[in-house]
Amino acid sequence: MSDAIHPEPNKTAEATPPPPTDAERAELRRHGILLTSMEELYTWGNSNSVWPLNFGLACCAIEMIAASMAKFDIARFGSEVFRPSPRQADLLIVSGTVTKKMAPQIIRLWNQMPEPKYCIAMGACAISGGPFKQGFNVLKGIDRYLPVDIYIPGCPPRPEALLHGLVQLQKKIKGFKLTGPEAPRHLREDIKCDFPVPEFGEHDLEPPNNPEVWRVPTINPSDKG
Repeated sequence: MSDAIHPEPNKTAEATPPPPTDAERAELRRHGILLTSMEELYTWGNSNSVWPLNFGLACCAIEMIAASMAKFDIARFGSEVFRPSPRQADLLIVSGTVTKKMAPQIIRLWNQMPEPKYCIAMGACAISGGPFKQGFNVLKGIDRYLPVDIYIPGCPPRPEALLHGLVQLQKKIKGFKLTGPEAPRHLREDIKCDFPVPEFGEHDLEPPNNPEVWRVPTINPSDKG
């Protein structure tokens, strides 16, 4: 009788070890060992070198200028390089009242900025028109045409508020993924990075808003108290 060939028993696959915790990484860093990934390295470098465009609109721009002075020192966050050209900047700080005459120029500046780029709406005027929102010549929020990443309320907000908004933007950038729905705009094919520049119509800007980034809020009557 021939010897029976018995297959070897299945070996249990070794379980993949869990990723190191933050405490373990901190302990390794203390010993001169740095653990990272390409994704973390990319978002770390991007978040700590956000260069604003040297551009301002109204009184909020004075607070933005103050944030770059020695008392507040925006250089601590890697954003002291205010670039005079939109092609060398990646942060548009809309600081002040956006009139309908100025809105097309802001959209042109945004379209000339390379990706990745971000937008901060600084102050009540840039967010919603502020105390001038009833004026026929004032845009009721720059988010009608541009995707705003950070809103900074106030009239005007102090330099500390701008620095806080910058820190929140850095946290947002560090949370990006290089793939999937959490990827930034420039890494996703389903989101446009350039937007149409509005033109002066007979009674208003045409189009009055960019439907890709802003829609008229709807109110459900059942939600009313």
